[in-house]
Amino acid sequence: LFKLYRKFRSGQEPPAQFGRDRDYNVDLIPKFAMASGEFTNILYHTDVTRYLEFRQIAGSYVYRDGRISKVPSNQAEALTSPLMGLFEKRRAKKFFEFIQGYDFTNPSTQQGLDLNSVLMSDVYKKFGLEAGTQDFIGHALALHLDDTYMSQPARETYERICLYMNSMARYGKSPYIYPLYGLGELPQGFARLSAIHGGTYMLNKKADEIVYEDGKFVGVKSEGEVAKAKVVIGDPSYFPEKVKKTGQVVRMICFLNHPIPNTGDADSVQIVIPQNQVQRKHDIYVASVSSAHNVCLKDYWIAIVSTLAETDNPEKELQPGLALLGPIAEKFLDIKDIFEPLADGTADQVFISKSYDATSHFETTCQDVKDIYRRVTGTELKIEGKVKKQGQEEAQ
Repeated sequence: LFKLYRKFRSGQEPPAQFGRDRDYNVDLIPKFAMASGEFTNILYHTDVTRYLEFRQIAGSYVYRDGRISKVPSNQAEALTSPLMGLFEKRRAKKFFEFIQGYDFTNPSTQQGLDLNSVLMSDVYKKFGLEAGTQDFIGHALALHLDDTYMSQPARETYERICLYMNSMARYGKSPYIYPLYGLGELPQGFARLSAIHGGTYMLNKKADEIVYEDGKFVGVKSEGEVAKAKVVIGDPSYFPEKVKKTGQVVRMICFLNHPIPNTGDADSVQIVIPQNQVQRKHDIYVASVSSAHNVCLKDYWIAIVSTLAETDNPEKELQPGLALLGPIAEKFLDIKDIFEPLADGTADQVFISKSYDATSHFETTCQDVKDIYRRVTGTELKIEGKVKKQGQEEAQ
């Protein structure tokens, strides 16, 4: 809590009403994990889950026609959901039955649609789905960032919908999970895991200079010492001359002394506001957690609203998300430029990640991790079983 006020309030003391400093673990970039998603698979694969405890996010919501509605987690909820009218529910039911029954090797399940080639817009057209239903499927289920997916082959969207449905089926209520005590537990878990495998973590160690020889990376200089290595992996902040700005992400961290209205007093939620519902080019995301996740004082909630900036007044762009929160006890605005590398890193052995985007889930981050792995090793990342220490048998 004190660090938060130091960062955003120039060292101002936090009000006593918020309680003790140690009751808070506030993520500046909160992201949820899909229960059956690649991020969760990576955590299981590395066995770092032995150091982490996750709790389910209580609800997944989507904004449509001026209000939020729960994304149905079972057939009963789907029948009573206000997201669609009666006739649209019938059409959507046929669409989801098609998705669940689709088999790429069995033409009799495909209704004349080859998802490897047919455009997603044509799949929607085939089932006669309304624009609002398309928003719900494409942005709240498939988690697409914009509508470019509509003019692309439908297979990726099919796989994303299946991932959402499988994650939902795993725990019910919502497809998302989040670590107790916040995302700061992840690097701590990997630091412990690193030690087991012979690695070394150095905390609070400045990277004073990236050392090159003949244009290639050879080491990192810190406090007069040079740590030598064959490759370096880092985020854009270490390599300003090797990245390009691609936009801005704006986030508002809000403290609430009540649950978000119209969520059934849920201790945690994700809300997706599809771009078309608020006449924007990018979705707005709301991620909310509470003392149930050991990240704040009891009877408080932390909600972070985020999106990609489209104007010179990014704070105003968050208004549709902020309007859903009810009274806000405290808020902190964070606007950051986002970058991506200019080159793939193979020429100089400097491998740079992309900046974190505005999404409130880890799926896009996983794509970046897999891309870096491929650039560094020249092979695709395969996640099967658990990594074993040297001398142990491989996982079956």
